Amino acid sequence: MNVATVLPKDMGRIDLTGKVALVNGASRGIGEAIARGLAGCGARLVLSSRDLAGVQRVADSIQADGGTAVARTCHAGRMEDVDALFTSIEEGFGRLDILINNAATNPWFGPAADLPPEAFDKTVDVNLKGPYYMMARAVPLMIASGGGSIVNVASIAALVSMSGQAVYAMTKAGLVSLTKSFAKEYGQKGVRVNAILPGVVETKLAAALVEDPGVQKWISRLPVPRAGQPADMVAGVLFLVSDYASFTTGTSLVMDAGATLG
Repeated sequence: MNVATVLPKDMGRIDLTGKVALVNGASRGIGEAIARGLAGCGARLVLSSRDLAGVQRVADSIQADGGTAVARTCHAGRMEDVDALFTSIEEGFGRLDILINNAATNPWFGPAADLPPEAFDKTVDVNLKGPYYMMARAVPLMIASGGGSIVNVASIAALVSMSGQAVYAMTKAGLVSLTKSFAKEYGQKGVRVNAILPGVVETKLAAALVEDPGVQKWISRLPVPRAGQPADMVAGVLFLVSDYASFTTGTSLVMDAGATLG
């Protein structure tokens, strides 16, 4: 078979010109890197975070580079914030093509039996309830626009047991399950839903983990012996939201330097 007959034309160029993309948790780390990647492909961006100053910095930088980006305040675990965010998208853009659910929290690192109830509630609200209602609000907008793509940023904690992270892992496993459920339910209406599962990535959220000497030793034995960088997550997301992934939905793309190989 001739390779030219199976490769899309202009292979290697992802063009998202005209698409409207919402990235929540975009003030730093993986969310910021994904936002810059989407902007580089021509998408118009709505960037949200609890940290308005941080997300405004990212939006201003993208605009300075010739892109289109607006910053919005949104606590992913508060329904009134989610509602206000989507109202602003409807009024400002009239459509939504891409949703990146990246906002997350992990306020407790310690024995599962010692977890305070308020830490449990915060983790579930931001990591699970937030993405659920973000998707619930995004789906009708995407269907009205002719379809769309959602990428949920989960974690390899959804797949493997990690001491001290019981509830965080539970929420990420739940997010993988939600990914599959929304993919199955809305696929025939033109909405694809996938997830990425990062391994250890050097972000503020994972700083304590990355700096632990035991974790450093473990990382040194991985097939790719280094911690990930936020930029390492971008190409996978761009593929999943692009037309190159039009046959892909309900999947979880593990991006972990081989950590889950055992």
